[in-house]
Amino acid sequence: MHDDPQLRAFGERVRYLRDQRGWSQEELAFRAELHRTYVSSVERGTRNIALINICRLADALGVNPATLMDF
Repeated sequence: MHDDPQLRAFGERVRYLRDQRGWSQEELAFRAELHRTYVSSVERGTRNIALINICRLADALGVNPATLMDF
């Protein structure tokens, strides 16, 4: 388990964008072709996320991957 402020900030940004769309974690996971528990761990900042999955989340949220790093 990671305890990194950058991972937490990234997860908070993903959660913020997901909440803006009114989506559940399950909906975001479906749209990003990821598992719901994976999305949950990203949002909690306990997952050191791979670049490919950053891109999947960004595509699902309709944002540029850099937007997810804007914290």
